[in-house]
Amino acid sequence: MPELPEVEVVRAGLERHVLGATVTRVDVLHPRPVRRDPRGPEGFAAALTGRRIEAARRRGKYLWLPLDNGDALLGHLGMSGQLLVQPPEAADERHLRVRLALEGAAEGRELRFVDQRMFGGLSISAGGADLPTEIAHIARDPLDPAFDDDEFVRRVRTRSSGIKRQLLDQGLVSGVGNIYADEALWRARLHGERPGERLTRAQVRELLDHARTVMSDALGQGGTSFDALYVNVNGESGYFDRSLHAYGREGEPCDRCGAPIRRAAFMNRSSYSCPVCQPAPRRRRAVAQALPTPD
Repeated sequence: MPELPEVEVVRAGLERHVLGATVTRVDVLHPRPVRRDPRGPEGFAAALTGRRIEAARRRGKYLWLPLDNGDALLGHLGMSGQLLVQPPEAADERHLRVRLALEGAAEGRELRFVDQRMFGGLSISAGGADLPTEIAHIARDPLDPAFDDDEFVRRVRTRSSGIKRQLLDQGLVSGVGNIYADEALWRARLHGERPGERLTRAQVRELLDHARTVMSDALGQGGTSFDALYVNVNGESGYFDRSLHAYGREGEPCDRCGAPIRRAAFMNRSSYSCPVCQPAPRRRRAVAQALPTPD
């Protein structure tokens, strides 16, 4: 799933290409991507037609385009969504779901929502130009200038849940997904199951700094692309995957100590860590030692 750097790359591309453009036509080619809009496909199209795009904003992994009437086009890329700016004569993508014809600042262009798996989607947020109410509960992300470091540290240290689970809690901090959580934890030499309440203030602050650094580095390289599903608005892939130290590197030597990187099941996903640089918390080691040894 695209994480903060990937979504920010898309947001910046939209800001460059569609600001000031007016939507002249909307084609909903499949109803599922607009399922969250109560108007339905026809009402969704009618609400967008004739509206001018005023800005491109993001909260965590959500994008929204404020419109000239105070509403907003709210979008989430899901697992495989793409927002592409294309010339009208370009061939339709195989999984094209929604097409917006534009004129004005992006005259002669189309904004296309392409989604193979259709977990993402678009909707109109009434009055959502400043911040859609649908995502007001989502916390700010570490790259947001208004992010409250002290409050983040305080809340982490009051919880018994593992620190990786907390990094993925969108009510605590947004935008940090599985990839960048593993990378930040590797840099901080922390195991993801370390309880937040057992971390010092300095450790939490250092982890937050590493999360910022790794996501900023990824942003500078266009994000992380493990396959062709994540691309920017021009259809180009990012290449931060070449710089990963932990995620996706099971069995490869740790770049710091040489020990093989391990993969473990985590919340229907995978976690990657170094068993030497990121020792598991004692309670987990104790359980592992108590398990019977296979004959």
